Amino acid sequence: MTAKFKKQHEQLDSEHRRLTEEMVQLQSNASTSEERREGSPFGKREEEATETLELEKRLNLENRLRQELARVEHALEKIEKGTYGLCDNCGQPIDPERLEALPQASLCMNCKAQLAKNAKGTPPPK
Repeated sequence: MTAKFKKQHEQLDSEHRRLTEEMVQLQSNASTSEERREGSPFGKREEEATETLELEKRLNLENRLRQELARVEHALEKIEKGTYGLCDNCGQPIDPERLEALPQASLCMNCKAQLAKNAKGTPPPK
């Protein structure tokens, strides 16, 4: 690891710990709520709807945490490989200000903007 990205490495390590702890806590809370619910009759549709909504919210949060954790782990791997700071798409350097603001960034602003345009259904430029 170069001293150039020491600050980002520390930020990524810290974020990795935070996300991992949050994931463990979320899964721990899910298992205790399932234990409380076990054995209770589900006679009312309102209770089922509420439980379904809570489950969907928890699964969405868990999915977002997993995605963010994967981005952080990818950035940490790039630091170890010596490719951190280079765009995954075009290979050009990512703006240092972008990396300072978002250490897990893997795309330069041009590629990120192009990806966002394509995701919205805008045809690529000709």
